[in-house]
Amino acid sequence: MKKILFASTALVATASVAAADVTFSGYGRFGLGYVEDRGAAGTATTNGVSDTVIVSRFRLTIDADAETDGGVRFGARVRMQADETAANGEAGQAGLNAARFFVENGGLRVEAGNVAGAIDNLPGYYGFEPGLEGTFGMYSGNDYSFIGYSSTGGTHNGVYARYAIGDFAVAAAYDSAPASTATATNGDRWDIHAAYSFGNLTAALAYGETDTTVSQEMTVLTLQGDFGPLSVAAMVGDEDVNNAAGTLNTAVSDTFYGVSASYAVSSATSVNFAYGDGSGDGDTRHIGLGAVHDLGGGVSLRGAVGTKRVGSGDSTTVADFGAQFSF
Repeated sequence: MKKILFASTALVATASVAAADVTFSGYGRFGLGYVEDRGAAGTATTNGVSDTVIVSRFRLTIDADAETDGGVRFGARVRMQADETAANGEAGQAGLNAARFFVENGGLRVEAGNVAGAIDNLPGYYGFEPGLEGTFGMYSGNDYSFIGYSSTGGTHNGVYARYAIGDFAVAAAYDSAPASTATATNGDRWDIHAAYSFGNLTAALAYGETDTTVSQEMTVLTLQGDFGPLSVAAMVGDEDVNNAAGTLNTAVSDTFYGVSASYAVSSATSVNFAYGDGSGDGDTRHIGLGAVHDLGGGVSLRGAVGTKRVGSGDSTTVADFGAQFSF
């Protein structure tokens, strides 16, 4: 009798495993990163640090999902990631982040937990980021803190929903701030977006707001398209980011804008460019030019060089080069 029960239990367990779908994927990258005057701050952690350090990242994503008899998919994702510490070049430890769950049926997908919000998922927002580390972004002039997926921790517990029909899609997200972290400038956040694709172009519009005693909001419009070997993305937006006292932070509350592009020189090599800035005195400007060369088998060589500048301050030269492999 015990043998029969054991065999039955093993059969049920095997059937459960067979019905589930668990996948592992990710990438690794390593190389050299240069930041002009990396240790100029003179603090205990940065003083004397070389401008050029070894940069690296290992990312392992674990996805698991199951499907009901009616065709509804349920699933979850966790991620393990290790990066170098940019300030001092030391290697960092890997650890699992907070989980993200989802349920999906037809054109509707609902996520909960460590979600990426409607702006974080906005088509064309990130454009093309040159460099091994994606050092430069056309979104650099934006200072509003929207709901974003955390690869290395668990900073929020929100909900995200997206519905797509044909070439049109709408999305919304909400994240409530714990009472322990709620302040005059940090509270419940929500954002929405709508996107429409027509031919080789996709246009998207998003709005985000943080419900506090002072104004925290942003609106952004993106446009992305493919024209043969050339792919281009552009954005323009406006934001209000206030201080705790309720006064407008004029240094970063303004219009922000950017453009980026990728051009396929050949079937294996592409050149990328990104420019981002804003009209505020405290906005960050990025200008970067890079290249990617595909070696096949998911392996590529990547690098970029450019400058970063905050407001009217001095520009800092930044560069990187190395290898990336996907698995």
